[in-house]
Amino acid sequence: MACCIPIGIRAPSDRPEDMLPSLGEIPKKRKELGLTQSRLAISAGVSQSIIAKIEAGSVDPSYSVVQRLFSALERAGVESPARRVDELISRPVVSVTRTQLVRDAVDLMRRRGYSQLPVFEGGRSVGSVSEKTILDRAARGESLESVLGLKVREIMDSPFPVVNSDTPLDLVLGLLQSNYGVLVAKGESVVGILTKSDILKTKR
Repeated sequence: MACCIPIGIRAPSDRPEDMLPSLGEIPKKRKELGLTQSRLAISAGVSQSIIAKIEAGSVDPSYSVVQRLFSALERAGVESPARRVDELISRPVVSVTRTQLVRDAVDLMRRRGYSQLPVFEGGRSVGSVSEKTILDRAARGESLESVLGLKVREIMDSPFPVVNSDTPLDLVLGLLQSNYGVLVAKGESVVGILTKSDILKTKR
């Protein structure tokens, strides 16, 4: 008899360790920890809109989503004081512009030992360029020389995510799972970048 599963949470089995608190605990714990929906979303690797819908009771979330939310809340509860991203960022941000040649971006990546760079225009992040994208174009039949002669704007990918400089470090770890780096802003200005290698340096 499935009577122990809180409404809105689908457990994959009836094992006690698979049972989670009720959905009503999410906004309660989030507010106790002083987390915004956006910060919780980043830490859990879900969208802010799904958290808003869960807290409003307008969606029936999957068990895995709820599990990720409670795991993120638990992590936030045991880390004190939380390290901030501005403690680890690299400054200044090494970048290229949309109008530079791909060849220039590749030369810069080689000199710096990077595999991806943010693209800026007028002080604003507008995209990114990576070795992978360049090599993928060549693998599809384009000559490498012709790709290197393109403008960055012709091959650039989506911009890196941007977080505030006072964001707790644990809240950006989810973003780094699917992005090379995260840009860090103070006010309207980008002041640094946090990459996976920056995180690994703290573990040495």
